[in-house]
Amino acid sequence: MRVMPDPMSDVFNSECPGRTVFTHVTSRWGMLILAALRGGPLRFYLLRDRIGGISEKMLSQNLRDLVRDGLVHREVEPSAPPKVSYSLTPLGEGLAATLQTLLSWIASHTADVITAQHRHDALRSEPDLARKEVQPS
Repeated sequence: MRVMPDPMSDVFNSECPGRTVFTHVTSRWGMLILAALRGGPLRFYLLRDRIGGISEKMLSQNLRDLVRDGLVHREVEPSAPPKVSYSLTPLGEGLAATLQTLLSWIASHTADVITAQHRHDALRSEPDLARKEVQPS
């Protein structure tokens, strides 16, 4: 008898609530935000400057999601204008440590991936080789 996974924790199930968390964490910006906050609290503009290419709109939207998910803490200091800083919650710290392993792998293997991409692209640009690859033996 096959045991069915719990629909509440099976991210392969479209109804799984964890899929939303998965989407927030693995989004283009979610991982970078969590990784940037591993070094400690950052104010909004410092976080924006740390993550090259992110717009203020996307940073705000992703931070809102991560705060709602309990991964990031938002602190507002009463002043004019208000000073807002972001930090990882204990839950977010655990996740960011796990993500660091993935980011380290990417840093160590980017050259290998680029080499593989160039090899693939070179094969695709040579019509005879590309046809040989597609045709069944």
